[in-house]
Amino acid sequence: MPSEALSEFHAHFLKRAGAAGILPFAEFMKMALYAPGLGYYSGDRRRIGRSPDADFFTSSSLGPVFGELVAAACAEILGPNAPAHHAFVEIGADPAGDSPGGVLAGISHPFAGAVALGLRDALAIPRRAVVFSNELFDAQPCHRVIRTAAGWDELGVACRGGALVEAALPEPTPEVISILDRLPSSAPEGYRIDLPLAAAALAARIAALPWAGLFVAFDYGKPWEELANDTPAGTIRAYSRHRQCDDLLADPGTQDLTCHVCWDWIGAALVKNGFQPPVIESQEEFLVRHAGAALQGIAAAEAGRFSLKKLAMMHLLNPGDMGRKFQVLWARRDEPAP
Repeated sequence: MPSEALSEFHAHFLKRAGAAGILPFAEFMKMALYAPGLGYYSGDRRRIGRSPDADFFTSSSLGPVFGELVAAACAEILGPNAPAHHAFVEIGADPAGDSPGGVLAGISHPFAGAVALGLRDALAIPRRAVVFSNELFDAQPCHRVIRTAAGWDELGVACRGGALVEAALPEPTPEVISILDRLPSSAPEGYRIDLPLAAAALAARIAALPWAGLFVAFDYGKPWEELANDTPAGTIRAYSRHRQCDDLLADPGTQDLTCHVCWDWIGAALVKNGFQPPVIESQEEFLVRHAGAALQGIAAAEAGRFSLKKLAMMHLLNPGDMGRKFQVLWARRDEPAP
């Protein structure tokens, strides 16, 4: 990051940190991703795509085949004739990414309409809708805690000698206090857990709006049991130019920060708001199970020749590639009886 921009971020950080000189990691992550004019997602530069000047790519980076399969799968779950009465609403579309108009842009689909909402747009969801997201929830700020000899400490970020460093907060935030009793007492000293509380809150906010239909989230996450017991270094990662970066505090605003979502928390937020119990499948399972006819159609149309479309389909389904790396949580909510 240019020194001028770095100084600007540090100045903004110090202003927010105040006399204490430290912020919860979630606050730092929110600033690094979304601070106007400074955050990673606030600029217009290319972030998503397979080109060298981007930082990472997603399923939508493989061309229109992803949108075709998503549309087919969602239509199959809704059932015959239902898609024509539901709008397709994508939340989190990046205007600087490979599909700025959303995954259905330019694709023939069976829905009543298709709308792509950016990260900064208001949530406007029609009464009947398919609410879709692709790597939306992993881009929400996370709290960090670490096991010490005395218990669990919440980690923050401080500015020391002009450098950003990780440090324990004097007291945990209310959000972390509310779940302290769920943190494993048997965890060894030094064990870290990254708590995707903002992702669960966003799911609850979406679910609380008055709409019925289908919620579909493509993302990468884990159940609470794995986060609490099988990820000793936490799950927050930084990415820049298609490479994982070890220093989460380096170059704030110019590298992406992501965190595995907790599928149990997302599901609980939906059920609390009247959704049926959610289903979690790998991306491979979801597309094969619910978009099988579309997959067969593509395979038949591309048979006997090499094509970019067939290659993209293989990437989406390959268990060693995107097929198992990403999971899909989906759930239905019926309209209330009149």
